[in-house]
Amino acid sequence: MSKRQLLTGNEAIARGAYEAGVTVCSAYPGTPSTEIFENLAQYKDSLYAEWAPNEKVATEVAYGACIANARSLTAMKHVGLNVAADLVFTAAYNGVGAGFVIVTADDPSMHSSQNEQDNRRYAQFAKIPLIEPSDSQECKDFMKEAYDISERFDIPVLFRVTTRVSHSKSLVSLGEREEQTPAHYVRNIPKFVCTPGNAQRHRPELEEKLKGLEAYANTSPLNSMELNGGKVGVISASIAYHYAKEVFPADTSFLKLGFTWPLPMDLIRTFASNVETLYVIEELEPFMEEQLKAAGISCIGKQLIPAMFELNPEIVRRSIFGTEPNVAKMELDMVTRPPALCPGCPHRGFFYVLSKRKDFVITGDIGCYTLGYAAPLSAMDTCACMGGGFSLGMGMAKAFAQQGVTDKKIFGVVGDSTFFHSGLTGAVEILYNKGNMIPCVLDNSITGMTGHQDNPGTGFTLDGEIATKISIEAVLKSFGFENVIICDPQDLKSMQKAVDDALASTVPAAIIVRRPCVLIKRIKHDIGKCTVDRDKCRSCKICLKVACPALHMKDGKTEIDQTLCVGCKVCAQACPFGAISRIGEQKGE
Repeated sequence: MSKRQLLTGNEAIARGAYEAGVTVCSAYPGTPSTEIFENLAQYKDSLYAEWAPNEKVATEVAYGACIANARSLTAMKHVGLNVAADLVFTAAYNGVGAGFVIVTADDPSMHSSQNEQDNRRYAQFAKIPLIEPSDSQECKDFMKEAYDISERFDIPVLFRVTTRVSHSKSLVSLGEREEQTPAHYVRNIPKFVCTPGNAQRHRPELEEKLKGLEAYANTSPLNSMELNGGKVGVISASIAYHYAKEVFPADTSFLKLGFTWPLPMDLIRTFASNVETLYVIEELEPFMEEQLKAAGISCIGKQLIPAMFELNPEIVRRSIFGTEPNVAKMELDMVTRPPALCPGCPHRGFFYVLSKRKDFVITGDIGCYTLGYAAPLSAMDTCACMGGGFSLGMGMAKAFAQQGVTDKKIFGVVGDSTFFHSGLTGAVEILYNKGNMIPCVLDNSITGMTGHQDNPGTGFTLDGEIATKISIEAVLKSFGFENVIICDPQDLKSMQKAVDDALASTVPAAIIVRRPCVLIKRIKHDIGKCTVDRDKCRSCKICLKVACPALHMKDGKTEIDQTLCVGCKVCAQACPFGAISRIGEQKGE
């Protein structure tokens, strides 16, 4: 009898890679994919897993491993595939050595993302097969099948999950690891050196592979047909299958697809011929629906099902049947809780100081510090993509120069992990093309937003081993920033001086704002509590402008929530009347 465990989809993907005999894994953390690699670390006796500086590097490392005949894995959130795409399209032409699987974790409704792109399009665009599990058991089982497909058809495989699949738990029957015996490596220049001549030969070969993949799809064990009646049929995949299964009546027939590109058109035609009305239930884009209609198969899809945001059973029920669920409603006025920088967050002092000047333009980036945009700080002008904090700022600087605008000063912001991910080239751009802006690295010594993963600047690897710690200041100085200013953002005077010194610098300047995130467990933090002297408090609310969740007004005076305060004293420094101090310090202790 097999052992069963309750696993999330991400945990099951890690288990599936382990059981499939994978030996080299590389990724960059990004919700909702992060936990895949956090769970791979437990199998370090059998495989190698790492955090790479970015998704492009991670995908290249994994692909290099497969060329060396090791089954390999890379994983990323959906926007990470944009970063990795350069390699993916070429790898489809070249093929693989051992099996190579790319996990993309899409995020319908953008729970933690800047867009909700549907990465099924990437499979079609890059001409690689697409696999979509619908629950944790399939996440594990389909991973093993993905490696077999990759090796059988000599092609990378895209493995797509969504937030709901990644983070939902269900029972999984575990298996044993199947060790793979790698073939002896032999140089193969025509296969893996992608000169135009070689690529031209691979191009028709790829089309033949796709024909073989479509034939396979029609008999794949990843696809299953459930004939329950001839009136209504539903074609679905991923989590949308479970929503449809819950909503449609018992006599509905289903074609559940796990291998979704190339689509199994012969199987679909057979299924369609057995039902009078055919629905396609899928999240986001009409990916399957468009292909069915192009093949002359009549179906109902996005004219009823929303093409935006995450689905759920209630949305499917309302869209198809026009009925609302019979649920009890509680008449409560819920207080909104917008996201905010944590109490004691080292980024707070940086944004507070910059927020005082209306002539500053602050180009932001993806990370905890993105929350610097929120009121009352309101200290961010842009946030678009990883690395954009530097590069977008450079574009704005050049635009202002062309327009003759001289009353703006641009600060480009990235975090420490983002600096290594995609800030290096932006920093070079600023120097090389003489950008009139100040690059700022907010170094909180961790990849914070995705849950505290290590990066090249922390000095530790994925499994906690000590690693070479890359110095941000050394990198910036080696590029040519002659004036690299390092300051503690919780010392507001030091923070202000750093800004002033950078503005006054006659040589290329950069600022590193350095203080570890207060939530890093391996660091001993100076934790305390602050309090308000109500006799000194003038109710001016200046302290509230630091945007700390621990601060609020009570009976016309500032109050500090002792369950939240960590004693960073940023509010105390902001108070012009000395009404706030750390407990103990006001007594001279």
